[in-house]
Amino acid sequence: MIPVTAVDVRDAESLVVEVLRSGTLTRGPVVARFEDAFARAAGTAHAVAVSSGTAALRTALEALGLGPGDEVITSPLTAAATLRAVLATGATVRFADITRDDFAVDPDAVAAEITPETRVILPVHLYGQTADMGKLAPLADEHGLHLVEDSAQAVGATFAGRAAGSFGVGCFSLSANKIVTTGEGGVVTTDDAGLADRLRLLRDHRMSELHAAVGIPQLDRLDELLAARRRNARQLSVGLAGTPGLTVPAELPGREHAWHRYSVLIGPHAMLARDELVAELAQRGVETEVHHPKLVFDHDRFREHPQIPAVSRQDFPVALKVTEEVLSLPVHPALSEADVDTVVREVREALGA
Repeated sequence: MIPVTAVDVRDAESLVVEVLRSGTLTRGPVVARFEDAFARAAGTAHAVAVSSGTAALRTALEALGLGPGDEVITSPLTAAATLRAVLATGATVRFADITRDDFAVDPDAVAAEITPETRVILPVHLYGQTADMGKLAPLADEHGLHLVEDSAQAVGATFAGRAAGSFGVGCFSLSANKIVTTGEGGVVTTDDAGLADRLRLLRDHRMSELHAAVGIPQLDRLDELLAARRRNARQLSVGLAGTPGLTVPAELPGREHAWHRYSVLIGPHAMLARDELVAELAQRGVETEVHHPKLVFDHDRFREHPQIPAVSRQDFPVALKVTEEVLSLPVHPALSEADVDTVVREVREALGA
């Protein structure tokens, strides 16, 4: 079976052993080294390590003073962690539909949702490509709003040469993210020294020394890891072009895709429906995943939540369509050229190409 994701952390062994021998598992120097390396990768002055991606979002919002009566505008196509973090502050959530080409919030839809109570625009950089920060950042400035970037899947992604997480307050997950992963942990990035100090005071738990030790070698090799993902993505896009009913993902002008996921769309005229293709490819030895099969507010725990104004799936037609069609194929650095060729061949054959 060709796995949809794989992480190689063998080069972290020596640093992990060093941490174990030191006897210092928390509040030690390795986390500080990790924070410095992450800040350099994100192009920000500060990086504050926390215990998870959810904690990164929650701590960032708390540090900005968000609370009951405030509103946050975000994407309906995201993980539950995004929504949980906002709700934990007591704030109300408003949703804006996405654009099909980048899977991120549509700036025009965001503008239409702004009210006098809006305090934060929270774009989600999904699958490894940034949202349209060329429009969202000026929109936030125009209305005096905070910009908090859910960059959980966007380590290494850029917009106009600037890294994800450097436009406002960046929030990263190191478990959901597979480009640089530590198993557990999260990071908040900022250029604001005062905000960084508040983040350090507010964080309930910081990353452990062991998790930081796993992450540092990956940050050292980040360019290499991204290059492998981009190479595999190009090979997939060339090989899958013209497959009936399948749309390959785009790398939009001015943006550098990190390819956290290689997410195709299986349209209504494909030979197999998306879920049928999942089963067929599994039989053919190719693992796939669906991210995300539901709009985030459509989970039981969020239905009729008092901090989520009444919404319907039909209010977000683009995002809803993506939940029905999106499918992630293997793109990770461990794939050989032959592996990628196999993925292309099996997908094309399954769809009658």
